Amino acid sequence: MQKVFRRENASNVVLSVSPNDGDCASLERIFKSTWTVSSTSTIASALSVLRETPIPIVICDCDIVPGSWGEMLEYISLLPDPPLLIVTSRLADERLWAEALNLGAWDVLAKPFDADEVIRIVGVAWQHWQDRHHVHINRTAQRKSANGTEYMAATGT
Repeated sequence: MQKVFRRENASNVVLSVSPNDGDCASLERIFKSTWTVSSTSTIASALSVLRETPIPIVICDCDIVPGSWGEMLEYISLLPDPPLLIVTSRLADERLWAEALNLGAWDVLAKPFDADEVIRIVGVAWQHWQDRHHVHINRTAQRKSANGTEYMAATGT
């Protein structure tokens, strides 16, 4: 199952990568009208979406096949503005949590989803992504301003 979302609201999109349609349905119920949940069932289809639109958060099932959540993490780390990855699992134990965080995932969510926990973790991840994005925008603006000042000094205009 693949759901399409509106590009103009991409910053309010969560991408669910899971072979289980129930994961997407659960996330849609939890987020109601606050987030758009886009879903794909494979890493390849998720990467296709992410190459076209910067989505802040990817929620990836631990048991995705072919591939793994670790491969998903590797692939998204190569994107210009990588999303934060949240791993989900029915067996979200300390081993998975430690491995995921050590490799660079944002967090781990247990399934079935607890609505309050999902909202809390995704909310904090989204704020972190927004803060990172804002810093990037500010640095770009500062560079442009500095380059403009240098140009004016060099040309006398």
